[in-house]
Amino acid sequence: MKITVAALMTPAWIAKRLELPPDVTRIMIPGLCEGDSAVLSEQFGIPAEKGPGDLKRLPAFFGQADARSRYGARDVRVFAEINNVPRLTRERIVEAAIYYRDAGADVIDLGLSLDRNWLDEGPEVIADLKARGLTLSIDTLDPDEILMADAAGVDYVLSLNGQNRDIAHRLRATPVLIPDTPDDLDSLDATIAHLQGLGKPFLVDPIVEPISSGFAASLGRYLDVRRRHPDVEMFMGIGNLTELTEADTTGVTALLLGFCQELGIRNVLTTEVIDWARGAVREAVLAAQLMHFALEEGTPPKHVDGRLLTIKDEEVRPYTEAELRELHASITDPNIRIFADADWIYAFNAERFVKGTDINQIFDELGVDEHTHAFYLGKELMKASIARGLGKNYRQESPLDWGYLTFAEPRRERVRLTAHESKPSPDDETEEGS
Repeated sequence: MKITVAALMTPAWIAKRLELPPDVTRIMIPGLCEGDSAVLSEQFGIPAEKGPGDLKRLPAFFGQADARSRYGARDVRVFAEINNVPRLTRERIVEAAIYYRDAGADVIDLGLSLDRNWLDEGPEVIADLKARGLTLSIDTLDPDEILMADAAGVDYVLSLNGQNRDIAHRLRATPVLIPDTPDDLDSLDATIAHLQGLGKPFLVDPIVEPISSGFAASLGRYLDVRRRHPDVEMFMGIGNLTELTEADTTGVTALLLGFCQELGIRNVLTTEVIDWARGAVREAVLAAQLMHFALEEGTPPKHVDGRLLTIKDEEVRPYTEAELRELHASITDPNIRIFADADWIYAFNAERFVKGTDINQIFDELGVDEHTHAFYLGKELMKASIARGLGKNYRQESPLDWGYLTFAEPRRERVRLTAHESKPSPDDETEEGS
């Protein structure tokens, strides 16, 4: 295509220059090309698509194509709790509910407070949320608050046990049943029998407990309840782990959702109170999709959807120094290419090849003094340094891959090199990057 910087191409630019042999059945262009690949489909009459951003990802991209076509379904309902609702303004409650809905939550759970009732404000707020099309649950053991919320239109009630199950016959909403104390499964059986006698639907939550407070035993109780009641709908509040374990919530959530998927627990509750749990609702949705696919396909949950890998990349694919020096030998322009692997950062153009670990020293050796070019190189070298430190893939002018947390970098007018007097174009190959 008479161009060495692949990201500079656009589908329209390619369409004007591509000579297509008659037996071609599919067109794939680099993933970093800006524009809609449909331009090529329309011109040549065959499917066209963008591939991965990195050429080294191409084998895996082809290998996952069939899986991607079947991916995305889930059968776990995600409840997202807004904590201490009585202490929040209506505006704040609505804002939190919309945020959780947009994150993928199926049910918005209204968590009430032990020291402040919500009997007066509750009906209006619930009516407002229902008018917005939201499915709701109420989280309280207080019978008066449960009946208020049920009358106002909530869809689920968390929770009923031996102390308040006498109101079950008055409920329209589906209740979640819990034991009187976490280790008392006989009390849970009694509450289940009570609801079955009424002929009402219900969910069952044996209660998962935090690590150091009976976590392992509580998982065993879920297994025990499933054995005792093989057909009941079950529920797990995973916030006792994500909120009370000082570890990234992506892994904790994925593991618990895998347990739920295998055991047929189709309802989970999570929340985002503590700072490290921000994003936990979205993570629960992604984990539910991943674990559903794994169970349906009979495969480990890997190499399908890397969005829960936020710190470490699925696969690190650096170029070898020998490959980079071969590329360096073919370069004739002054644009600086930057690469990184687990040991080194490389920066080079037609005139020089710099290898090191100290980005300050690398920058000095590049001999750049034009301010916009210096800013660009500083930004890219810092990204390369982060990638090297964490063992991530670095691609010049692309954001680092933080899984579902990846954010687009702010774009600005293309950097003009000191040696050039005008903004570069694809044809003269003078843009930064490779």
